[in-house]
Amino acid sequence: MKPNSPVERLYNGILKENPTLVLILGMCPTLAVTTSAINGFGMGMTTTAVLMFSNLLISMLRNFIPDRVRIPAYIVVIASLVTIVQFVLEAYVPSLNKALGVYIPLIVVNCIILGRAESYASKNGPVSSFFDGLGMGLGFTLALTILGAFRELLGSGCMFGVTILPEEVYTPATIFILAPGAFLVLACLVAVRNKLNNRKPVEERKDMPIGCGDCSKCGNMSCASRSFFDMSVDNQKSDTAAPTEQAKELTAEEKIEAAVKRAEDAAARAEAAAAKAEAAAGKLAGPEKKTGVKAAEKPAAKAAGKQAAKTETKPAAKEADKAEAKAADKAEAKPAAKEADKAESKTAVKAEGKAEDKKETATEDKSEKTIDK
Repeated sequence: MKPNSPVERLYNGILKENPTLVLILGMCPTLAVTTSAINGFGMGMTTTAVLMFSNLLISMLRNFIPDRVRIPAYIVVIASLVTIVQFVLEAYVPSLNKALGVYIPLIVVNCIILGRAESYASKNGPVSSFFDGLGMGLGFTLALTILGAFRELLGSGCMFGVTILPEEVYTPATIFILAPGAFLVLACLVAVRNKLNNRKPVEERKDMPIGCGDCSKCGNMSCASRSFFDMSVDNQKSDTAAPTEQAKELTAEEKIEAAVKRAEDAAARAEAAAAKAEAAAGKLAGPEKKTGVKAAEKPAAKAAGKQAAKTETKPAAKEADKAEAKAADKAEAKPAAKEADKAESKTAVKAEGKAEDKKETATEDKSEKTIDK
């Protein structure tokens, strides 16, 4: 069907986007008025008349109504039409007007009418808008009439005032005339409509895969028995697994650069440890200057300085060894990687040797000075 054609608009309102069974709009009159089929039919036809002419007028005035006041303008148009319809019902069908009561004035704020005015009539031509209102009104009337007919039949055994099930055959269930019955019948109608709309050919149902029972570990994304929760969990797992796989795929050059950086960090830590050892040796030599340590105590101070220097340099050496081992394990077996590892180990060993030499010379110089003094 051609979009926005009269036939397409009628089909859309009656079946595809039925305001009661699909869009679930206008529930107040739907549940309150449908105690009988005639009341549902009368309410539906009243709403249909307002829908048709409100869509027509709003579509004709859509280029003249300012955007900021369009909703009040729509309500004025709809209220005028509702007033006319109410006068007509009072004049020609007073019994129906009395049965519908306050729900006729409430058509002014019916979300079906305001919704179609805002979403369709204000953006399309008068002819298409008129048939859109007609289709929506007929769909609303059909749903209300069926709902009222079932409630009347089950609640009193009648339909359109005619007795279908006499009391000798059927005992009426008065709950269907009350508010709970409206919800029950409406739910059944919506379920039936969804079932008919979601039917699939027998061939497709045969080819559909059968669930294996464990959706969390199933890799078949087209399985019909997979729940939304399980699919969302699988999607989260795939999203988190993608970055880790990318992180694993590193080139040899990147590994070499990372190993060089780790070696430089190890050398820097060794230099820092050497500085700490010098500071510790200075603290040990300080009290000797003030108190004048005896010659017998000087060899012990010297040994203590060397021991402190060794203890300070051991963590740095261990860290450097660990960094070298990790770099050697992660680097690929290529000449470039091997040469980088050798350079790193040499620089780390030289840095450590220089640090130890500096510490020993510093401690020896300080001890000699104290001995001379």
